[in-house]
Amino acid sequence: MLSMLKFMYKYQKYFHHKDFQKPHHSHDGNGGSLDGKNTETREIKIVRKVLDVNDTIAAQNRNLFEEKGVFVINVMSSPGSGKTAILEKTLSHIAPKVRCAVIVGDVCTSNDADRLTGFGAPVVQVNTDAFGGDCHLAAHVIQTAINNFSLDELDLLIVENIGNLVCPAEFDIGEHLRIVVLSVTEGEDKPLKYPLMFRVCDVALLNKIDLLPYLDYDEEAAVQNMLKVNPQMTVFKISAKTEKGFVAWIEWLTQKLHG
Repeated sequence: MLSMLKFMYKYQKYFHHKDFQKPHHSHDGNGGSLDGKNTETREIKIVRKVLDVNDTIAAQNRNLFEEKGVFVINVMSSPGSGKTAILEKTLSHIAPKVRCAVIVGDVCTSNDADRLTGFGAPVVQVNTDAFGGDCHLAAHVIQTAINNFSLDELDLLIVENIGNLVCPAEFDIGEHLRIVVLSVTEGEDKPLKYPLMFRVCDVALLNKIDLLPYLDYDEEAAVQNMLKVNPQMTVFKISAKTEKGFVAWIEWLTQKLHG
């Protein structure tokens, strides 16, 4: 089984954005309309159209996941918050009891995907560099990437989104659960500065708490800022390095999988 998974990883992990034929949104600072006209109304219509198409495909993804009995989580954060380290430890706790697969998004490299191999889960890397380096994974990207898995043989699909606290929050990919990672090295005010990300997420993982003795950081203020934006948010204080707080996180995730 493991050799087959390694084969899947070796030969199927690389995708570039040119492989995905649906529209993507742009951060063109010069106006943003297709005909070159700097018209704010036109730009809003184009963005709305892109999001509408995305929502349609996301609904198709979600219907397929429900039909196949696959629970999907979308893990988002800024770069360097510790998403990959958290997923390494999470996979080590739940695999092989839970049949998992992972989609990793990055602008370039397969560094994070490489780290997530060896846990008995197939890993697919999606790179967005070919079309200017999109800052998020959209629903059509997930729709194509899952063709590399046999969904009938999965319980959990983990999507590690591209490091960004803005764009990924705007794009439904058909997931069941959205998770945001915030590290204690990023500042307590991030939930207030980037409220949409924390508003749309169900869970927050406050990571790197092992560094608190060395930082001037108010962890309770960070949690309160999250709850100010999203009072229903569940918050776990964890350390991917020491695994402090991981028991509660893994138990909660396992309950969600079996719920």
